[in-house]
Amino acid sequence: MEFLSSIEFWHWWVLALVLGGIEIFAPGFIFIWLGLAAGAVGLVLLLAPNMSWELQLLLFGLFSVVSVLIWWRFVRGSGEDSDQPSLNRRANQYVGRTATLDQPIVNGVGMVRLDDSRWKVLGPDLPLGTVVRVIAAEGATLRVEAQSAQAAEPAAGGKN
Repeated sequence: MEFLSSIEFWHWWVLALVLGGIEIFAPGFIFIWLGLAAGAVGLVLLLAPNMSWELQLLLFGLFSVVSVLIWWRFVRGSGEDSDQPSLNRRANQYVGRTATLDQPIVNGVGMVRLDDSRWKVLGPDLPLGTVVRVIAAEGATLRVEAQSAQAAEPAAGGKN
């Protein structure tokens, strides 16, 4: 492994450019952070040129983990604060709504109509025509519970 002992700072910078190029052609926002880590190791090696290759690889691993964790925490996590968190999760938009069963819930499964769509629902066995409230969305299935008689009256059309 003689070639490893001859690694210089610019080798790390070339690796940083290659990883940056991979990010351009295969975006996933991970290679750019690995490239940043490689560039940082190159900078450290420029300041301390007699660093062993083992320590260089250790620093690359450490910088990679730190940069990806920073990305995960601050950049990627920022999308959770959206003003429309259910935008592409249509079923989540129905949580809290009430509707009347189109098909009775038998063995825990039934159907309900909300707006212009019919949805599979899960819940306790209930007869046809029961007013239910959506309490959760699980993929394309809604979890429901029976709605009390007083609260059901404003929702006669199936909407809140």
